[in-house]
Amino acid sequence: MALREKVPRDRETLVKLLLLSLINAFGIISTNTGLVYEKSSIGAVLTYTQPLFVFCLAVLFLKEKSKLSRLLGILIGFSGVLILYLRGDLSITNFSYPSLLLIVGAFTWAVTIVYYKKLLSHVNPVVTNIFQLSVGAIILSALSIPIEGFSFPINETYILLVLYMSLASSSLAMTLWVFLLREEEATVLSTTSFIVPAVALIFGWFFLGENLELNSLLGFILIMTGVYLVNKT
Repeated sequence: MALREKVPRDRETLVKLLLLSLINAFGIISTNTGLVYEKSSIGAVLTYTQPLFVFCLAVLFLKEKSKLSRLLGILIGFSGVLILYLRGDLSITNFSYPSLLLIVGAFTWAVTIVYYKKLLSHVNPVVTNIFQLSVGAIILSALSIPIEGFSFPINETYILLVLYMSLASSSLAMTLWVFLLREEEATVLSTTSFIVPAVALIFGWFFLGENLELNSLLGFILIMTGVYLVNKT
């Protein structure tokens, strides 16, 4: 009942929620299409340009702090991502159509963050997430089924992966993200996305026995330093 009372019924809010869902779906399509045709290392680097876009948009539309130390923190964190993923491979300079799609996806991700913070932070985050996931599922299904068909493997691994992606990754994690976005500055929260590759590095070392190379440790240190600088200021 409490959740039902918080569901918006006015046309203006519903239109804003619909537009957020459409922007989000477009970003997912752009990012996933780019990832299919681009190397994973370059894809990761271009995707994590998102905090740079958020910083610019948040300063313009949310009037957030534009301190030099905050921008420096974002650049340091991004340089850590570069070191972690590229590892001397500079072929990212060979700009391609998939690379453009990935940058568009990162920019769109940034737009959704600032858009929600500016126009929809008064809406229950659970409602926001349910709305955008539902609309996104309809749009993506309508586009993918005619192309890929309605066939998919039926096995335990596939089912577990789908459940994890839908429940833990999409439903729980995204709802928590929206909750935090409502309370925290957009620039600060978006910069924490740099922590994802840093955590992946530690997990790979701890669970998979992967080697921690010097450049990986340097990238990790730069990422954590950048996140600290942004949160400190």
